[in-house]
Amino acid sequence: MGIYVLVHGAWHDGTAWSSVVRHLESRGHKVFAPTMAGHGRGAARNVRHADCTNSIVNFIAEHSLSDVILVGHSFAGTVISKVAEAIPERLKRLVFFSAFVLQDGHGLVDEVPPPHAALFAELARDSGDNTIMIPFSIWRESFMNDADLETAKWTYGQLSPEPYEPVREKLDLKKFYSLKIARSYLYCTEDIALPPGEWGWHPRMSSRLGLYRLVQMPGSHEVIYTNPAGLAEKILEAGRD
Repeated sequence: MGIYVLVHGAWHDGTAWSSVVRHLESRGHKVFAPTMAGHGRGAARNVRHADCTNSIVNFIAEHSLSDVILVGHSFAGTVISKVAEAIPERLKRLVFFSAFVLQDGHGLVDEVPPPHAALFAELARDSGDNTIMIPFSIWRESFMNDADLETAKWTYGQLSPEPYEPVREKLDLKKFYSLKIARSYLYCTEDIALPPGEWGWHPRMSSRLGLYRLVQMPGSHEVIYTNPAGLAEKILEAGRD
């Protein structure tokens, strides 16, 4: 039996993992899907990146979890890197699922194409509360490109505005890059949330992990919704000894 903590990406909360959790639990694993600080309906959005990190660190500590396989989706790659710095002794493996692996001293906005970064800044400026909400057209075409329109609309309704500050902050990751925790990168081959090529997920992000296990599957950035059973199986493959 494995112990999995699944950390959601931007605009999501822990409920996004519900179908994945059910599949993993049916295989006999212990699975948790907490919601990060500043995320989910009704949450206060005035958080820093450290608040997001500490909410996951505290969740793991409060539940007395150890030998954790910590999975981070998309933005959460930045969070699990900092969680690893804080509690390396509690972690067995990190799984970056179509996730950002930041260079030391970078923030997420430094790792996306300049037009994306400019759009984030504009959305935050116009929001009134320093948040960004992904436009439906981008969600439909770039994040849910393996879904029908009805599914894209339903999933879009599950999203919440994303706090901008944690996306913008530059992170000191020197300690992360010194750690010896086992690492995997799970990549979806039709994921175009980052444009393939110069700005793509793999090998651009994955290669920064040093020695790592690569696991691939077909699908979009949001297979968490479009193929949760397949994703669960690939998480098991990424997390195995």
